[in-house]
Amino acid sequence: MIFAYVNLITSIEFLFVNYCVSLQPQKPEMNIWRNIFCVITSPKYGWEVINESNIPIGQVMRHAYLPLLCVLALSCFVPMFYDKTISFSTSLMNGIILFSSFFISYYIIIYLLGGFYPELVKTEGSTARLNDYILYNLIFLVLLMIFSKLLPSDFTPVLFLMVYLPWMAYRGTDHLFVKKEKVVKFVVISSVLLLGLPFALREILGLFTI
Repeated sequence: MIFAYVNLITSIEFLFVNYCVSLQPQKPEMNIWRNIFCVITSPKYGWEVINESNIPIGQVMRHAYLPLLCVLALSCFVPMFYDKTISFSTSLMNGIILFSSFFISYYIIIYLLGGFYPELVKTEGSTARLNDYILYNLIFLVLLMIFSKLLPSDFTPVLFLMVYLPWMAYRGTDHLFVKKEKVVKFVVISSVLLLGLPFALREILGLFTI
């Protein structure tokens, strides 16, 4: 089953490589979105592009992550249109909670992975690569959450795509120069943190709104 999943994902990834290669470098802001598209559709090539583009993490934060978090927060108001029991105040609070949970998660995951794997934060370059690794993976999750909020269902098939994140994480280990003997453990730990922490924080922050 696992091998079939890997083969399927690898085949799909290969189909997008040529298209990603054809995308020409543009302004830094556009290159960020090109990087996002490539790392999602063809992670192996996407991480190479991210490494080569060398875009400061602050620009990725300002031009992609924070705007997407704002869109995510606004998407919390969409359910009001098809569920009349949801109030404006509830939607506003849900938006603030989701924004905060993903924003805070980025810094906590950096701290935890840096603590578990000190070699990943030894130099300025390695730290920048770890920041990229965490932020681009979180961007993928935020995009999934936005799409899921736009659909009139409590549990949508979009959320099943979250199982794709460990594959992105695995492909990113070369980007981080993780030693081969540590790859499996690193992918498991990073995937658990990336998938679990934002939603754990959402539940914790939600307790203060009761």
